Amino acid sequence: MILNFRSCAIQSRDVQSGFLPVDSEIHVCTASLICKHALKALTDRGKPFCKSSELMMDIFEDLKWRGLIHQTTADEFLPGWLGSGSRTLYAGFDPTADSLHVGSLLPLMILRRFQKAGHKPIAIAGGATGMIGDPSGKSAERNLQTQEQLDANLAGIETQMRHVLDFECGDNSAILVNNNDWMSKFSYIEFLRDVGKNFPVNVMLAKDSVKSRLGSEAGLSYTEFSYMLLQAYDFVHLNREHGCELQIGGSDQWGNVTAGIDLGRRMNSVQLYGMTCPLLTKSDGSKMGKTESGAIWLSAERTSPYQFYQYWVNVADEDTGKCLRFLTELSRDEITELDKAREETPHQRESQKRLAEELTRLIHGESGLNAALKATEIFFGAEIDSLTDAELGQIFADVPSKQLSPSRLVDEKIGLIDAVVESGLSKSKSDARRSIKQGSIYVNNSRVDDIEYQLTREDLASESVIVLRSGKRKYALLRFLD
Repeated sequence: MILNFRSCAIQSRDVQSGFLPVDSEIHVCTASLICKHALKALTDRGKPFCKSSELMMDIFEDLKWRGLIHQTTADEFLPGWLGSGSRTLYAGFDPTADSLHVGSLLPLMILRRFQKAGHKPIAIAGGATGMIGDPSGKSAERNLQTQEQLDANLAGIETQMRHVLDFECGDNSAILVNNNDWMSKFSYIEFLRDVGKNFPVNVMLAKDSVKSRLGSEAGLSYTEFSYMLLQAYDFVHLNREHGCELQIGGSDQWGNVTAGIDLGRRMNSVQLYGMTCPLLTKSDGSKMGKTESGAIWLSAERTSPYQFYQYWVNVADEDTGKCLRFLTELSRDEITELDKAREETPHQRESQKRLAEELTRLIHGESGLNAALKATEIFFGAEIDSLTDAELGQIFADVPSKQLSPSRLVDEKIGLIDAVVESGLSKSKSDARRSIKQGSIYVNNSRVDDIEYQLTREDLASESVIVLRSGKRKYALLRFLD
């Protein structure tokens, strides 16, 4: 078993308390209200989350103000229902890799907001659904994963979830579950008999995620068509076992969310609720968290804290306000002040720096943030000392490098003039000599103006790398490797 499960179930309250009858009509609303006051600053990362009736009342309004509610199934009902007591909710995460990416941070942060408001979050790692792949928003079928791949992925994303959610804070401790634990117990015949009979095919065909694929050249396999049944049953199972009554997800999950609500009514005779959030996109409509070199991951092994920090500090002005609202826990007053500063002094990039600091601290901790800030200072001229090859490689990922024999630091000797030429920072020895005399050549960001200077092992900034710089920003790496 890869995941450690903690269970503190609560009982479903909606029908019993008279809030809403089982057969009530589902209302869909996309209205956006301005909240009276934003969610107050709470505990630091790692400390227990607290319960507060005031925060319970505030959560829906805060989500509205932040723009985090795209649709709900009961817009007028949910604020009072959420404010009347602790509720259990869930969101699903697809284990297609051994790390979550930036897009997954949005629903994960919403679970965190609910937990800090006194509610109980459940995170589903889709060990079963991940073997199929969700067709929602996809133009073609995904490659199916092996069980071994999924197990490794589940182990990876569990660690990242624990950075954001608190699994040891009492009654509203988060729960992490794997839907393969209950789906694997079904035989094909049993699933069709117990679950499939409750799904009208005409309703499934009417879902946008299905219609868009049926009309495409790629089409839709029966495997993907069945995905909706599996996710819907997750909601039914969590309602039975943990009293879960609310599902959240991205706006592309609306069809799957409402399918789960309908299945809960048919199988459990209960009223369940759904809420979707906007997708995390840039102002031009493209997905956030994508770069020319690939996705931005939450794993430090895939995306270093420095690279993670740099992504957020370079977010465009027009996208920064949304990111501050969607992804941070900064108060409404502070976000408003940052909005103002971005308009008046955009060159200072105060909003982006605050965004980068908040998210890097949350995902990589204080040590990760400090490492990212140190790396940023180094790239902009701070002296380089006591780093590893890996750290320098992350900081100077796009900087040209030249591999040389380690013997040139001991026996053969390499003069600074030759090093500058071989690194490509100067085209000729005369050019290199002139640059050194003018004081524009740096070794590990320390100026060297001696044309007779010889590089030695003492000049290594890490195990095997010396960093050369010409002027303010032109870098090159010398790697002394066999």
